[in-house]
Amino acid sequence: MTHPSPTLPAPGTLHELVPEQVHALLHAREAVLIDVREPGEFEAERIPGALLFPLSGFDPHCLPLENGRRIIFQCGTGRRSALAARQVLAIGQREATLLAGGISAWKRAGLGVTRIDPASGELRTVSA
Repeated sequence: MTHPSPTLPAPGTLHELVPEQVHALLHAREAVLIDVREPGEFEAERIPGALLFPLSGFDPHCLPLENGRRIIFQCGTGRRSALAARQVLAIGQREATLLAGGISAWKRAGLGVTRIDPASGELRTVSA
């Protein structure tokens, strides 16, 4: 006797956006940027407005998915943010988005980052 195979959920869509697209969405307040790097990396340098949600303790069920804004994941180069995005798809979300190339691509695009000023200890937003 053969058993019918279980129906698997359709895989979601993973979107990769370039820095300029992410910048425009953030500027229009249409997206939330989630930085999945570790706290030390985030403290040293981050994209202005990014929220820290380290991959080491990542739980996709705790994301603000219902506020109407697109969630965009970001890390150093795109590898860890892809892992986070895949976890979001695995819990049944239809779409997940990441910043292609991470903060490295963001800086290469000439977009600003927030860093600690070593002389004063203050946070400063600077163009890369």
